[in-house]
Amino acid sequence: MTKRPITVQAAAALEALEGLAAVGFGAYTGVETATGAAVDPASAIGVTVLALAGGLGMLACARGLLRADQWSRAPAVLTQLFALPVAWSLWQSERPGIAIPMGVIAVLALVAVLSPPSTAWLVEDHDEEEPEDDGVPAKAPPAQEPRSLGQRLMDRLREQPAKK
Repeated sequence: MTKRPITVQAAAALEALEGLAAVGFGAYTGVETATGAAVDPASAIGVTVLALAGGLGMLACARGLLRADQWSRAPAVLTQLFALPVAWSLWQSERPGIAIPMGVIAVLALVAVLSPPSTAWLVEDHDEEEPEDDGVPAKAPPAQEPRSLGQRLMDRLREQPAKK
């Protein structure tokens, strides 16, 4: 398994930070709602559910990035693209203490997850090599040219059993 690039580690850390913040906000809103402090309980319940679900989703994306799960890249990019307008709205609402960190984190996470080292690492196969019976790891196959994502998808489709 090749070494994880620092850009992937940074993207995962920033995604996890945002996920923890969302879960914390959801928990806070939930407690406020449960104690009756919420101005509009119906809206507060919706915000609580969305914040908790979104935060858990972001944490799953961060874990996926660290594990080189290809599915995790698109949602990680989307969460950052959604965070930018939210940061702008907070800026216009005269909340720079929240808007500036949120915007900076979103831009940094986008740059990290879309950087060439991250892209190359996330589209690469990271299968663990099986140890042989004697406990010595199997030798790696001879070096091959890297396959494109399209070639890898076509290979996987060919491996699937045909429907009758």
